[in-house]
Amino acid sequence: MNFHTAYSAIGTPIETCVVGSGGFGQSFIAQAQHVRLMGARIAVDRDAETAAHALRLSGIAAERIRICADARAAAAAWKDGLFVAAGSLETVIDLPFQVLVEATGHPEAAARHALLAIEAGRHVALVSKETDSVCGPGLARLARERGVVVTPVDGDQPSLLIGLITWGQVLGLEIVAAGKSSEYDFVLDRAAGTVTSNEVSRPLPALAEVWDIGQRDLKAVSAARERLIGGQFPLRAVPDLCELTLVANATGFIPDRVDFHAPVARIPEVAALFAERADGGMMGGTGRLDVFHHLRAPDEASFAGGVFIVVKCRDKTSWDMLAKKGHAVSPSGETAMLYLPRHILGLEAATSILDAAGLGRSGYGDDYRPRIDLVAVAERDLAAGTVLTASGHHHTIDGVRAEMRPAAALASDQPAPFYLVADRPLARAVKAGEPIRLGDVAMDEKSRLFGLRLRQDELFA
Repeated sequence: MNFHTAYSAIGTPIETCVVGSGGFGQSFIAQAQHVRLMGARIAVDRDAETAAHALRLSGIAAERIRICADARAAAAAWKDGLFVAAGSLETVIDLPFQVLVEATGHPEAAARHALLAIEAGRHVALVSKETDSVCGPGLARLARERGVVVTPVDGDQPSLLIGLITWGQVLGLEIVAAGKSSEYDFVLDRAAGTVTSNEVSRPLPALAEVWDIGQRDLKAVSAARERLIGGQFPLRAVPDLCELTLVANATGFIPDRVDFHAPVARIPEVAALFAERADGGMMGGTGRLDVFHHLRAPDEASFAGGVFIVVKCRDKTSWDMLAKKGHAVSPSGETAMLYLPRHILGLEAATSILDAAGLGRSGYGDDYRPRIDLVAVAERDLAAGTVLTASGHHHTIDGVRAEMRPAAALASDQPAPFYLVADRPLARAVKAGEPIRLGDVAMDEKSRLFGLRLRQDELFA
């Protein structure tokens, strides 16, 4: 596809407002300065100075940025052709932008921002997957009723994987499994006997013994790697489960396990591991979602955060030829992996903005619905009064894991969405291994996130 032709009907640059100036937001603002068909002159964060700092990091001169405390100041700065930094979306909501880029990662705040934008007739690029996992389909439906679009964003894994899955389906490929590599590779330095992931190194010389498969069983070798690495690094990540919940709701693909198989594998091994069990793989059927942890040497290319599909090799002649060219085909020749080994955050998001505001298209597609819920499960006994605080870069909750289960309407006796219970106190104790149910949590009835989830349940009843 020629992208210039695809967007040739867009005559006026599409203006955006970015809320949340972390890694994604800041990279989006920086790249937007080089996108002819898009502008990014408005930044919002918890305080205006933080937003201004993100603009400066993006290469914008300080004298071109105005910190605005109210809507009147924001309107004046816009009229003067300046960049606007604000501490609340309400300060800038009346400025003439078309798309809100919601990148706070805060479930409650993102729900409020998205609804405010939709009610103001703005499209929403919903980067905050935490909110999306709770009420994304409902937000998308409400937006459509108002003639605007809610969309995921290219540059982040859900949108990229939805694109790869649907590309494969259009080509008539039979997809056994789809998923992503975990966020950080495991890099084995065999000379030093160390493994490094996310800038943390651990001595692990025994891993060299399960580097090559040889004549051994691939699943057994992967399991041995998991035992070794699992003693030093976490091998289940809430963000991975959260992102693939969005993919499930857009495509109808489902997890083979509620918490994934998540094998430790090198790139050439993925096609065999994610084959169906009848073909020697792990999958219990086709159309499955999973994650793998990429094991590589220091001089090998990364797959961190990349996305893949594993397809059946129906045309043996073609796939034999592709295997000879170096494509990732399983030793049996039954399956192959096709992949995008990139995850470049806001640098790539402009295509989603142009699709939404310029073409009226959402990256979710036309059938985004609640098929899977990301639910919270206690990993240890949790006492009444425990606050389920979400913290850290990955917004995890201590003592609580996430699982992908079939979606269900909210009810006091039903498992509650992971990010709906985040930062709320338990009203009663929960035993280890038990899901945290809605009735277990002291829910704020005024919560915008809670209200949107209830509305979603009504819309898709």
